Amino acid sequence: MPQARPAAPAPQEPKPRSDQSRELARYYRTVQNDLLTRGLLRTDGGGPDTPFTADDLVENFETIAFFDEYSRTAPTARRTRGSGGELSRWAGPVRIGVEFGASVQPAQRTRDSNGITGYTTRLARITGHPISVTGGGGANFHVFVAGEDDRAYFLDRLQQLIPSISAQELALFRDLPRSFYCLVVAVSGSRNPNTYTRAVALIRAEHPDLVRLSCVHEEIAQGLGLPNDSPEARPSIFNDDDEFALLTNHDELLLKMLYDPRLRPGMTADEARPVTRIIARELMGQAL
Repeated sequence: MPQARPAAPAPQEPKPRSDQSRELARYYRTVQNDLLTRGLLRTDGGGPDTPFTADDLVENFETIAFFDEYSRTAPTARRTRGSGGELSRWAGPVRIGVEFGASVQPAQRTRDSNGITGYTTRLARITGHPISVTGGGGANFHVFVAGEDDRAYFLDRLQQLIPSISAQELALFRDLPRSFYCLVVAVSGSRNPNTYTRAVALIRAEHPDLVRLSCVHEEIAQGLGLPNDSPEARPSIFNDDDEFALLTNHDELLLKMLYDPRLRPGMTADEARPVTRIIARELMGQAL
């Protein structure tokens, strides 16, 4: 018998933010302003100043797709339950559901919903995989925009959606340091450990608009199967240097590679390398 899909909860009625939440929002505004002043959080997707080759693509894909280096000090954090060093991705349709904590006001809900919907359409086009936003109870990739005041609500929903979540993972969500801008966890089925079946992403509601959208771009892409970062990846959001805020042309190619049918979940980096070299050269218009 197929597993019943959890029903979508009623939207949270907006409530005023607490002093703690407003103070955190002021802190994140300062962080964003500092990054922008330093020429970071670029939204241009890369250009003549950020060239890369097919070999760069292969190396970056291998680092970002096959490994999941978890750090407690990085601005974003990932937990992906697949087999280490093996390719993991979604096989079935990805249905994204968006939920807002009560501290998120209507205008912000509208902006974020529009941003997530537009990005989802882009991801479906890039990957050729069925990815869509659903407003009903059929979501399997849950994006929460929630603030400090919504912590209890979010933790309850997290345990409903991923009953198998470990105590360590739950503690991370519960005690999220402010140095963590956002967080995603993707889980695989027991029969197919490299095929994702559910994901939950948390986007801090206190972030200003650009950083919040940046979190959306990175966490959803990572939840699709690109869980790691690389200091060598440029132009890329899969790099902790904050140079780019939004998915770049380089990152689009990584996603195309990830969902290319010539690759399959469970492949090791060594098994995939001859194939990724061919795919990368095709994408870059280079001779094989």
